[in-house]
Amino acid sequence: MSNKLFNEFDTVSAKQWKQKIQFDLKGADYNDTLVWKTNEDISVKPFYHADDFKELPEVSNTKTTWNICQSIFVADVKKSNEKAIDVIERGAESIKFIIPSETIAINDLLENINPVSTPLYFELLFLSEAFVKQLTTILSHKGIYIHTDIIGNLVKNGNWYNSLKDDFSKFKTIITHTKSLPINVSLYQNAGANMVQQLAYALAHANEYLSFFETNKNILPNLKITFHLSVGTNYFFEIAKLRALRMLWDTLATEYQANPDCHIMATPTKRNKTLYDYNTNLLRTTTECMSAILGGADSICNLPYDSIYHKDNEFGERIARNQLLVLKHESYFDVVNNPSDGTYYIESITNQLAEKALDLFKNIEKNGGFLKQLKTGTIQRKIKENAAKEDVQFKAGEAVLLGTNKHPNPEDKMKHELELYPFVKTNQRKTLIEPIIEKRLAEKKEQERLKNE
Repeated sequence: MSNKLFNEFDTVSAKQWKQKIQFDLKGADYNDTLVWKTNEDISVKPFYHADDFKELPEVSNTKTTWNICQSIFVADVKKSNEKAIDVIERGAESIKFIIPSETIAINDLLENINPVSTPLYFELLFLSEAFVKQLTTILSHKGIYIHTDIIGNLVKNGNWYNSLKDDFSKFKTIITHTKSLPINVSLYQNAGANMVQQLAYALAHANEYLSFFETNKNILPNLKITFHLSVGTNYFFEIAKLRALRMLWDTLATEYQANPDCHIMATPTKRNKTLYDYNTNLLRTTTECMSAILGGADSICNLPYDSIYHKDNEFGERIARNQLLVLKHESYFDVVNNPSDGTYYIESITNQLAEKALDLFKNIEKNGGFLKQLKTGTIQRKIKENAAKEDVQFKAGEAVLLGTNKHPNPEDKMKHELELYPFVKTNQRKTLIEPIIEKRLAEKKEQERLKNE
């Protein structure tokens, strides 16, 4: 569109727009009527304007580049290898292997798979220097990401693999070999943390590792940092969250003279997924994947619509993969220049999320750091408080899950569909800290419905 067209119109300031809106409200209060607050205490205005910025946001000319990832839990090496080859032929561009034990034969797992053309992620559910050395010997190139997150394991399970000292000692050896630092922060959102908390805890989580490696000046500049995070359905805010994470990481990494670039692997959140009217999960995961793409994720691993109650199955995984294929090859999400750059609304939310998260991060560090606050239970308590707020909003119908607390289908029956237990499992055991537990919003209501079927 020609700029000459716009030259025919007078510019309108933000103040003039607000005066016009106030006039049209016929006496109603502008802030009470049109401005609303999020759980992150961010005020969302009815319009955004260039006057909101001291300097106009930069607009990049880079295209959105991301790969379609398929997650495979390796229970049987031969079957997992065959599955990986099959999904690559069907459109998967990268594979995340979840490795449960050291007995997995890597050469057999990777037979006929080209790691140069297909980036590989290895999420290890154990801590082993020997296994990692074997893995890096077999795959001695830059296209692999080995994920061993000892703090992530502590947060999820409540215990170290062995002990703090032993875990960090082995972790140092592993990172020296892999040059890959994984930080899994998806649990925080799945447990009910708000976006400011997610970002602040991601920074604090990462800072524990940076502090540990600070004396190793040769390690930090060469590390490949990977953030694993979950994405929800608050569309524009989730775009802003990913953008804010990159800004915050750049700030933190610069302080340590670490690699300021980071690799973001995104997956849809489990928090809002439902058992009843499960097809709505397809709509949720689609917008969540769109937010991940527009927010700048490098790799996206979609969540099958039936993952909370069905075992892994070809149909659910194919649909999940096809959602990403449609976004990439039919909606052309990989050929446009970053469309979120320069948008006043997203830029404003990004800056506010980053500022609030940085303040919370500083508070965590001022009070002893992430590990200390986990030990005292402060982090767990804060997440529970926000999760409780979301539960109240869900019960009141302010937080809507279509088909569950809005327009439910009373004829929908699910009792005979359950292959997996879709609710929080309790397992009494002794832990060093209180673990952070994932819990879906709809669980209590779904349990009541199942009883009445």
